[in-house]
Amino acid sequence: MNKERATSVSHVEYEILGVLIDDVNLMPLREIMVDDDVTGKRFDSGAKNILLLLENMRERRTHRLKPTHPDYRSK
Repeated sequence: MNKERATSVSHVEYEILGVLIDDVNLMPLREIMVDDDVTGKRFDSGAKNILLLLENMRERRTHRLKPTHPDYRSK
């Protein structure tokens, strides 16, 4: 995570998405929801889909970061 002042709403969204991707542990939820191979495959598939959505959302914000941000990419 980049430790700098919030420079825009997009910057805040980008950093929140990074925390969700990197720091949220889904194992406690998996332990509740999974009780056999079928539910395990469902959970893993759903988690993978959500991860891809979050990564896509984060990627779409890189061009809106300040050019000095380490993850900035022009459009």
